Amino acid sequence: MRRSQLFAYIALCLIWGSTWMAVHVIVRYVPPFRAAAIRFLLAAALLFAWVMFRKSEWPREGRQWKAILVLGFTVIGIPYALQFWAQQYITSSLSAVLFSALPLTVALLTPLMMRRTVPRQGVMAMLVAFGGLILLLSTDLKFASREFWGGIAVLGSMFGSAWSAVYAKLRLRDVDPVVSTAFQLLIGAIGLFWATWALESHRHADWSRTALLALLFLATFGSATAFALYYWLLKHVQPYQISTINLIIPVVAVLEGSLIEHEHIPLMMIVAMIVVLGSVAVVLRAEAETKTGEAVSA
Repeated sequence: MRRSQLFAYIALCLIWGSTWMAVHVIVRYVPPFRAAAIRFLLAAALLFAWVMFRKSEWPREGRQWKAILVLGFTVIGIPYALQFWAQQYITSSLSAVLFSALPLTVALLTPLMMRRTVPRQGVMAMLVAFGGLILLLSTDLKFASREFWGGIAVLGSMFGSAWSAVYAKLRLRDVDPVVSTAFQLLIGAIGLFWATWALESHRHADWSRTALLALLFLATFGSATAFALYYWLLKHVQPYQISTINLIIPVVAVLEGSLIEHEHIPLMMIVAMIVVLGSVAVVLRAEAETKTGEAVSA
């Protein structure tokens, strides 16, 4: 990766590593679909203001608008509805480790959807990293009946996000990432407001200071900033590479919890983190090594 791409990658790891805790906090005060809908509506408003300021070019072709409409539901609407709902029943760390199966899922979908082979060393490194995450959070992997469905919801969210990463790589190559993100956030918010009306009209929200701060963080950084960075980075790297962010997110979440709540980190947990980070480095280098090998053989 170039320096700017690496900066965007690290920023996404830090931002999205913090959103799990913010979501876990806000659903204590606000019904989950309503919280997600307001989050994405605010984020869309911020990005549309930026689009108007920059006078960015909007999509011109019908297939691009179709892709944006599809991704509005498969990246934003459905996955985040499932995530916010699940956070009522399972811990943020468990949600993060279940979602971290995304890189492996993207690696499986890439040959099917893009007719492109994922480097073998990259797949093996992702398997090692996922094993390290299970070791890292093994104390949380205990399901009760209610928590089981929360876990299923997170896995459904993960699969939708994995499919969308490959789909977006194929269909949004020539679309401004900020414009694309703004429309997807707006479409997802509309769908979530419908879910709020249909399923949560009887529930009340407690807009405490904590809930408002969590919402502002999720809208400004966790959505508007992060998704714009994500789609910009996706233009320059392969989907399976950028999806490795989800292997680092649980590590960030654990470190954040230890700093905020002053939890002790055992030696085994430190070893697991090193394994995860080392494996991700292998995945990020795999594409470059493959291209170098192809150039030499040519």
